[in-house]
Amino acid sequence: MTAPALTRLTPDATPEEAVAVIMRDGGVIIEGLFDDATTAGLENDLNPVLDGVDTGHDEVFAGSRTKRAGGLFARTEHMVTVAMNPLYRGVADLILNKPIDIFVGAESVPNPAGKHVGGTSAIKIGPGQGSQPLHRDDSVWLWRHPGYGREARVQIMVAVSDFTAENGGTLVIPGSHLWDDTRAPRLDEAVPTEMKAGSALIWIGSTYHGGGPNTTTDSYRFGLSMGYDLAFLRPEENSFLTYNLDEIRRLPKELQRELDWSSEHYVGWVEVGGQMSDPMDLLERDDYTSIDAGLPARV
Repeated sequence: MTAPALTRLTPDATPEEAVAVIMRDGGVIIEGLFDDATTAGLENDLNPVLDGVDTGHDEVFAGSRTKRAGGLFARTEHMVTVAMNPLYRGVADLILNKPIDIFVGAESVPNPAGKHVGGTSAIKIGPGQGSQPLHRDDSVWLWRHPGYGREARVQIMVAVSDFTAENGGTLVIPGSHLWDDTRAPRLDEAVPTEMKAGSALIWIGSTYHGGGPNTTTDSYRFGLSMGYDLAFLRPEENSFLTYNLDEIRRLPKELQRELDWSSEHYVGWVEVGGQMSDPMDLLERDDYTSIDAGLPARV
């Protein structure tokens, strides 16, 4: 039995339309989401980075013919274009930012979930690389399925090169986000993501997926991935050790907050002068150049 193909939408689709498809199928392809200048910029900026790193040495998951690099907000200005894309951000907000009402004393108030950047990754799958084991990305938090009444992650894979069935286009099992945790994924249930450079796959953390096999002899599959996660979950990539203060300060304020320089969702505050302060206040101080600069001495 052939698995159903992923639905394709155009960039003028609304976030609501994309979310409806994602919650039905587990993912959606947005054709032509990014223009040629963005994909060319990503390729020009990140190819030298990936040329300078070794392949993975894990035959099972990381792959022995696959190159990866993170910390992409410091490596290409076009990472901001991806993260700030209105359709992707709108989808992430609709799926993730579902508040719950909590009591503060006798008053019931909405407590927003929020989102933050869980990680960034440039990935080149080389010729001869086998398929990655199918997996769910939300497994890093021991997420249960079905359960919790919400999703943990909304992820995007931008095609920097064309994605084909032959060069390792991401494998996805449509509908697998609805499975419980007793059902194992099978490769014959997965379909390859086939899309032109500039298109993107958006999917959720509960959907089984994995890098496809590259059966070509001379073609790399080049993709860029990032995830928006629930703000109260620990991100996979540690932004505090990945980026320096100058790199953070160059980003839009929305991304500063979403790289966890924020306590707007009641986690992540820092004590300054005896007060629980928002880290964003530190970024705006000229005298703040490191974790200790301008802060009171600790005893």
